[in-house]
Amino acid sequence: MNAPKTSDGHGCFATTRWSLVVKAGTGAATEAHHALSHLCQIYWYPLYSFARRTGHSPDDAEDLTQEFFLRLLEGEWVASADRTRGRFRTFLLTAMKRFLANEWHRAHAQKRGGHLPILSLDEESAETRFSREPAHTASPDILYERNWALALLENVLCRLEDDLSREGKTAWADILRPLLTSGRGEIDYAATASQLGISEGAARVAVHRLRQRYRQLIRSEVAETVGSEDEVDEELRHLFQVLSGA
Repeated sequence: MNAPKTSDGHGCFATTRWSLVVKAGTGAATEAHHALSHLCQIYWYPLYSFARRTGHSPDDAEDLTQEFFLRLLEGEWVASADRTRGRFRTFLLTAMKRFLANEWHRAHAQKRGGHLPILSLDEESAETRFSREPAHTASPDILYERNWALALLENVLCRLEDDLSREGKTAWADILRPLLTSGRGEIDYAATASQLGISEGAARVAVHRLRQRYRQLIRSEVAETVGSEDEVDEELRHLFQVLSGA
């Protein structure tokens, strides 16, 4: 499998849903394997990037990411993820750190490619993306969280584009996307209306509805990565704090 793509070729990395985590940890063999495979697709780049940021070469980072997810598929790591004890992104990073510290030498002793890859990682594409990341002095942990936050927002944007596509408004996506985070006084509704081919009043309604849907989807995505509703607002604050430092 290749990393999921949107219609314009950008990566669409959905954030982990706890329902998938539960299914992966307690489901029947086939169902659990499918759920975990989906989690692998979601988190492959943040963890690949983390391995690179901690000093591993591109080849080793690819091997490490493959082997880490293989261990997830074969073991019970996900079953031990308790949704009442924190966020899955934190659990996964902790597991990756443990794997890098304790099991890399044993994993690397195997012949490279000894396992059938569970992910079709495009190493060149991954490295291209990694090379485009700005130089940082921040720790790999912080950069992992940055990639998680960007993945969450990218998934929200993918869902918004899907909504527009179902409504037959695919061409609207590129026009409206920049307006989602614009200040209200910064939006030129007359120009937007002209681009969309609708009246200015209709453009105002369209932008308002899309911005509202955007906020709803962000909250929904965050809610499915924490253990309880009480943690949603705290996680939202953390999300925007991470993004503000991106």
